[in-house]
Amino acid sequence: MTQLQDRAGLAETARGSLGGARRFWRALVDGPLIHSYYALAGSVLLLTAIGIMMVLSASAVESISAQESAYSYFVKQATFGGIGVVLMFALSFVPTAWYRRGATGLLVLAVLLLMLVFTPLGQEINGNRNWIVVGGQTFQPSEAAKLAVAIWLAMVLARQGDAVRDWRQALWPSGLGIGIPAAMIVLGDDVGTALVFVLIYGAALFFAGAPLRLFAIAAAGAALVGTLAVVTAPHRVDRITGWLFGECGATDACYQSQQGLNALASGGWWGVGLGQSRLKYNYVPEAHNDYIFSIIGEELGLLGTVLILALFAVMALAMARVILRARSGFVRIATACIVTWLVGQAFINIGMVTGVLPVIGVPLPFISYGGSSLLMSLAAVGVVMSFTRLPRRIQVPTRTPRPRTPNEDRA
Repeated sequence: MTQLQDRAGLAETARGSLGGARRFWRALVDGPLIHSYYALAGSVLLLTAIGIMMVLSASAVESISAQESAYSYFVKQATFGGIGVVLMFALSFVPTAWYRRGATGLLVLAVLLLMLVFTPLGQEINGNRNWIVVGGQTFQPSEAAKLAVAIWLAMVLARQGDAVRDWRQALWPSGLGIGIPAAMIVLGDDVGTALVFVLIYGAALFFAGAPLRLFAIAAAGAALVGTLAVVTAPHRVDRITGWLFGECGATDACYQSQQGLNALASGGWWGVGLGQSRLKYNYVPEAHNDYIFSIIGEELGLLGTVLILALFAVMALAMARVILRARSGFVRIATACIVTWLVGQAFINIGMVTGVLPVIGVPLPFISYGGSSLLMSLAAVGVVMSFTRLPRRIQVPTRTPRPRTPNEDRA
């Protein structure tokens, strides 16, 4: 009798869990889409605020050691953050048709900006030539190219419709549109950013309905190209061997990764306190940039890192609702490209800091120092926020009542 009661209880619990999952799925798919607007705005504003705060904490020591103001990085990041937030809300009111019409112009502008990198305006930082200097202010054109490519791919693939199921139609002209900016970025020796472009292209093809065998061939090709890129560059070989074996000194490639892990480990559950990091005293290179997540783990502990992950999850879920509710291929593909870009880049950065991935060198969106990255990430979210407003302007046809028969009238 007791076993039967236990089984009945387990069955009731399973039915309750299944019912809860169904209710969650209905709310995700059928709930008001404007909820995604507020979820995106709230999660991204919190991520930006935390990022600006952590840039101040992580960069103050380095600024003072360079005989600069302790607030120099903070002021620049806060300025770009303020401009980016205004731009995000402004773009959220732009009609979707405007993005479609301006997609080609945006891509051409992005390519022109990438070409400036190889002119006297270009600047090389940490071995990567992917910056331009205008009026004393540096700007990274590859960040703008990410958004331009995402919108352009959505326009081209949505216009092709079912023809994209043919692999030749899927790759032309989309392959040319992304190949040109990606090749220019590789020429600047920024392989990490080129990897993000590959993720964007993969998301665009998948959500456009390209044949799955195309992805298997592309994965094999990417593995071959990646292997060649590693073996032809000694510093990349050092990064891979350091990641695999992890035994190195202060001058080796894996030193940065090991110090990042030490910072995360020393934070514990609650952290050592905001501004109290010890490893940011020139122990963790690029503490305010690529490795800022390790400083968050040290100062705010495990709970601080979980908060960052939760905010990215909220952002991804809000964009997933847009994809599920999209009534046009353009909106679906553009949103998929943007969420893959932001979440994929966050995964690469956090995987690099935690030792799951080798050192690749991409910033953590909304958190790492970098005005170009912050500005264009906020702009990308603004584009998706504009899609959440679209269904409210679309007239949903009502069902026409079935005519009554004479017999039904007499009844």
